[in-house]
Amino acid sequence: MNFKEPTTMERDEIYLIDMWRILLREWKWCLAVLLLVLAGTYAFAHLVRRQWEASAWILIGQVGQVPPGQDPKVEPIARVLERLQTAAFQDDVTGSLGLARDSRAAQLYRKSMKLEPLPYAGPMVRVNVRGDSPAQARQLAEATVERLRAVHRDMESTPLSLARTRLDEVQAELKMAIADRDRLMQAASKDEASGKGASLASVLLASRNEDIRSLQMQQSDLATRLSANFTYETSLPWPVYVPERQAFPNPVLTYGIGLLAGLGLGVFAGVARNAARRRA
Repeated sequence: MNFKEPTTMERDEIYLIDMWRILLREWKWCLAVLLLVLAGTYAFAHLVRRQWEASAWILIGQVGQVPPGQDPKVEPIARVLERLQTAAFQDDVTGSLGLARDSRAAQLYRKSMKLEPLPYAGPMVRVNVRGDSPAQARQLAEATVERLRAVHRDMESTPLSLARTRLDEVQAELKMAIADRDRLMQAASKDEASGKGASLASVLLASRNEDIRSLQMQQSDLATRLSANFTYETSLPWPVYVPERQAFPNPVLTYGIGLLAGLGLGVFAGVARNAARRRA
């Protein structure tokens, strides 16, 4: 007599039916393990220390008056990212808030810092840090921006001072040139009134007018580059954002993982119990 070998689908159906029978027979063990895992998940979700995450968007400052071809930003975005990740910078931030270097809040700040460069938006850098409370997370984010602003303020102080000094010099030269032009205009008017025609004063007046136009262009260019549109400090274009819900533990994710783990372990416990009975 020839027996037909069961197909793959039939073998799978038989396996699923047998598995279902095992689970029905050992449902108490499956349920017990599931409830045990859910209880552990509940305890974890309520006993673990909560964490809140703050997000800050940092606009890197720039100085408009820089040599041609040079980046007007106080510091390139790649260097800003490296600076924010240094231990010295992070210690300065936590120290400004009175946090000890080995405190839990300081360690959480260093461990949770996430940086995302936004080169096409300013450029800007998005910084995410965590704290044990919404207020602490916000303070750490704001302190990070404030510390970076202080560093950049020192870096841009020299070029800003040079640019403003140059603007003052141009304005002084322009004032002197205008006064000289007025004097030459009076002299040229006297020459014309006396019938001398074109005089040296008239020639010098034309030259002085050209100098004044050049100085006015320099003054306008310097004033524009030092305006708020081209020269500004590192700052927060928007307030620090802290969601109302904590970042850790995430209730939905935590209970979802707990439920899946409980079901998986429950099935494993039922199969293991059934195998132990057969051996016994």
